[in-house]
Order: sequence, then structure tokens, then C-alpha cells
Amino acid sequence: MMEKIRMLDLENVTMQFGGVVAVDSLSMHVDNGEIVALIGPNGAGKTTAFNVITGVYTPTNGRVSFKDKVIAESYPNGKMKRMYAGAHNGEYKKLITTSPDRIAYLGVARTFQNIRLFKNMTVLENVLVAHHMRMKNNLLTSTLHLTGAEEKRVCEESIALLNLLGLGDVINENAASLPYGKQRYLEIARALATDPELLLLDEPAAGMNPQETIELSRFILKIREQFGLTILLIEHHMNLVMDISDRIYVLDFGKQIAEGTPAEIQKNPVVIAAYLGEDEEE
Repeated sequence: MMEKIRMLDLENVTMQFGGVVAVDSLSMHVDNGEIVALIGPNGAGKTTAFNVITGVYTPTNGRVSFKDKVIAESYPNGKMKRMYAGAHNGEYKKLITTSPDRIAYLGVARTFQNIRLFKNMTVLENVLVAHHMRMKNNLLTSTLHLTGAEEKRVCEESIALLNLLGLGDVINENAASLPYGKQRYLEIARALATDPELLLLDEPAAGMNPQETIELSRFILKIREQFGLTILLIEHHMNLVMDISDRIYVLDFGKQIAEGTPAEIQKNPVVIAAYLGEDEEE
């Protein structure tokens, strides 16, 4: 039985832009091996939370930890000391920031709602770029051309990864020429090439038809098993979310309004109201 390890922990995370609180005191966790979904109506703060986790933003207040190591912590300072509108002010004393590339190196990878491939590169080249993050070459070995063996190994591993994910037949095609669904799979393949332990998927089913969404559900379950991944995803396709998630967090206007299993979330009246709106009293 897999030992339970806290892969990701958000503690009272608030992200405020000027006077707008995009994420308000979010506390959530993801244990190793889980698939956890973060859902909510448009503008609920989901992608902002992803940007905090991956180091794009430093939280205005609160703490983010990966495998019990603090990767981000902050408190209202500068002009924000006067403007801060969130809770838990004064509870955090440190200012810790980690750059996105460093967080990726620690073992956190992500995809984006809007596909961000190198569209003028081939499928293989897209994966090779990501794979190079793990290479051990330095200025000396690059100058002396001593990395041939490692380059060969990385190329072989990239091809093996693409074959495993069903993209082996398009290795030499330009990424921009791929059908939309395969571009989505390539973006996931590129994330996997960084050898992550935690994979963040931002609306992976966006733009897919119902059959493609079903296939994507199977694909996500497959890569969790084959790569030993922990997965946190944002998604609007509720069938996908309910089919593959172990637990679900729900945001509305930046605030967490519910947490539970898919069965619990489906019948939660607060969640239903957030998505459908309250009935007006006559």
C-alpha cells in the first residue's frame, strides 16, 4: 500500500491584485497518488491558484509547500499593507519566493488552458526542449562536445515517451499541424518529459468533443498509473471531473465553498447554487 505523503499543501493562500481579491484564504492539500480537481464558475480564481503554486505569482499572504518544503510564503507588505482585504493578516512572517523554473526542477509540471507549444518545432523537438531541463551538461561539456551520449539518451527517452503516449506516428510532424486533440496530448507529453511528481492540468479537455473527453479521462488515469503521478486539475467538463477525481475542491469568487468526494460534491447544495444560481423568492 502506498504511503500517504502530502505532496502539495496550500495554507490560507490569498492572492490580491490592487483592490481585487482573486483567491481568498485558500487551504487545500493533495496527497501522493491522488487526482484532485479544483472546480468553480468562470472567474472563481482557479488559474490564479495554479499560478501561485507554480511560482508565476507570489501569494499576497499565506504559504505553499511541496513535499513539506515551503516553496512560497508571503504577507502583506509595501502598499499592500494598507490595501489588504484578505484574512489571516499577521500570521505569516517570512517572504519566500521560488521561480517557476526552480519549481519545475523540484518536480512540479503544468499545462495551460491555452495550448503553449513551440509550434514551429516538430513534435519530437517540443519534448526534447523539456527533457533538456534534466540534462547534466554545463558550459565546459557543451563547449567540448562531451554530451553526445547524453544527447542520444535524451532523444531515445523522448521517442519512447511519445510512443508510449500514442504520438509515435507524428514524431517528425510540425506541432502546429497536429489536430487539436493531439496538440493537447503533446503538451502533456512535454510536461511529463520534465519528470514531475506533481502534474497540474489546466482545463485539459477544453475544446474537445464528448468522445475526445472520454478518451482523455482514460489517458489521465493511464499516465497516473504508468508514471506514478499525483495530479491536480482544473476542468469545466463535469463528467470528466466526476469520473476520475478522488477529491474535489470548489471555488466561488476566490473562496473555497466545498471539499469532498465526487458523490459529496454532486449533491452539495452550496455547489449547486454557485453553478446554477439561487432561486429568486417570489
